[in-house]
Amino acid sequence: MERRSARNGWLLSMPALVVLLFAAVGPLFILLVYSFLTRNDAGTVTWAFSTDGWVSVLFTYDIFDEAYRLADAHLAILWRSVWLSLMTTFITFVLGFPTAWFIATRPPQARALWLFLITIPFWTNILIRTFAINEIIRNEGVLNTVLLRLGLIEAPLQIIYTDLAVLIGMAYVYLPLMVLPLYAAIDRFDMRLMEAGYDLYASRWRALRSIVLPIVRPGIIAGSILVFVPSLGAYVTPRVLGGGRNMMIGNFIELQFLQGRNWPLGAALSMTLLLIVALALMAYIRATGQGRGPHG
Repeated sequence: MERRSARNGWLLSMPALVVLLFAAVGPLFILLVYSFLTRNDAGTVTWAFSTDGWVSVLFTYDIFDEAYRLADAHLAILWRSVWLSLMTTFITFVLGFPTAWFIATRPPQARALWLFLITIPFWTNILIRTFAINEIIRNEGVLNTVLLRLGLIEAPLQIIYTDLAVLIGMAYVYLPLMVLPLYAAIDRFDMRLMEAGYDLYASRWRALRSIVLPIVRPGIIAGSILVFVPSLGAYVTPRVLGGGRNMMIGNFIELQFLQGRNWPLGAALSMTLLLIVALALMAYIRATGQGRGPHG
């Protein structure tokens, strides 16, 4: 009976496994293969094994002295992507935690309305939301117009096409992804623990640091992963708000496949991005203790 049950379980999950194999694993395997091919003069690839794509991720070849040097531009783009993703995660947490706490402490009949308002941005395409931010922070946008009319500034603030613009856009786009996991964790929090902390003469900061944050830690980690992973591979927001001067790794990968016609390097950069995301997910599993269960 156990064998039959196990066999039936595998048979029932077989369609999903086949779709996952061809729709997810298949394209990743193709990228992995292309990262070890050779670029030719026609802008495509030659089916000859080469590690030039992987080497070019971190190094550039100087044709004059035939030496390899660190690819400063590539490293700068990688660092900018990781740094902006980390800052986006931090900003969304700072803004999202009070928001989630406010929603979780409302009367039950009012929580649905607040959650509805939080999810409204998901109804709009990310490109439309990014252009909305562009209309606010551009030189002739709402922000500069208001500040100029109030006499607070003499010239428009140059925000658009900077890292700050990309950071503002990504924080706005991915804020709901931080609020929802935090709300789910705070909603299960027993408020009597806060009362017990106050009875023991704990300050509000001490109660937050020693009681609330450790208990809602799974929600914090889940929200951080949900924000960090898509922001690391963001393409639309850096393209619109950062322009061509402040690209992230997603834009750099697109540049290699289309304008640069360097498919091995683009594939190697894609696999590098996948490795960074995998490391982030492994850190999440380790932090939440999911890998310590009886089933791994």
